[in-house]
Amino acid sequence: MFDLAELERAHKVVGAAVPPTPAHVWPLLAQRLGTSVVVKHENHTPIGAFKVRGGLTYLDRLRREQPNVPGIISATRGNHGQSLAFAASRAGVPATIYVPFGNSVEKNRAMQAFGARLVEYGEDFQAAREEAGREADRAGLHMVPSFHRDLVLGVATYALELFRKAPDLDVLYVPIGQGSGICGCILARDLLGLKTEIVGVQSTEAPAYALSFASGTLVKTNSSDTFADGLATRVPDEEALAIIRKGAARIVQVTDNEIGAAIRAYWTDTHNLAEGAGAAALAAALSEKRKLAGQRVGLILSGGNIDFDLFQRWVGTDVTAKPGERAVA
Repeated sequence: MFDLAELERAHKVVGAAVPPTPAHVWPLLAQRLGTSVVVKHENHTPIGAFKVRGGLTYLDRLRREQPNVPGIISATRGNHGQSLAFAASRAGVPATIYVPFGNSVEKNRAMQAFGARLVEYGEDFQAAREEAGREADRAGLHMVPSFHRDLVLGVATYALELFRKAPDLDVLYVPIGQGSGICGCILARDLLGLKTEIVGVQSTEAPAYALSFASGTLVKTNSSDTFADGLATRVPDEEALAIIRKGAARIVQVTDNEIGAAIRAYWTDTHNLAEGAGAAALAAALSEKRKLAGQRVGLILSGGNIDFDLFQRWVGTDVTAKPGERAVA
């Protein structure tokens, strides 16, 4: 997809708007996992998620190659749309973002605050994405896909930062939505010549990539009914799947209950708020705790954009507690 020199140039493009995010060692998380752990805090970007990096690199190339582009359009469950709205605003390009009905209220508001025109359509991300494509044709807008080389190039800059700070990671857990994050990690690792094992994470309620990885062929699912909206993908991208199948060790599935427990653990152990996809890596590591003894583990906290109401319903009450009992970490 790209070489190390191009990745370095992308890091400069991203760095004009996004300072390097921290990679912290948290003692309480280490105690919880029973081994050394490093967290890459992509919840500390200007949009609260890693996707901002891809939007900046995508718009950088688009403005150079199509300086008169009339506008961009895309579909999202939130962070991809915020990324494009943020980058398009900086580039002076109008942005239209399609979201499914019932999408995160706070992510919708954030996209609008960054200057995007928001359109609600369909019952899930796939329906919104298909309608956005039709609208792109009708209105003559540039359709930005959810997975693209330039998006991967941008988000790979967080992996570059992490691997240069912690090149001795034995295993890195990465959430999978449409695949740009894990592909960026795989490609950055390979360009740097490292041996880190990369493990993808999906929801049991949206396991399209996990099923495809296991079967060796693209598998679509009929639903993606998870609270972790950043993981809610029904149709894998073929190019992303090829990179993941070649470069990932495995894909771990975690339940919404496990993700909720991981969100609580992040809060109690680090006082960082993670959204569902952001906590998925920790949930997977906890599910594989026994095999991690003696290893140095990396976790991608990919974002912190969780609606307050959802946090209260999903995370604020321990689903394993009896009525009247308080939630525990």
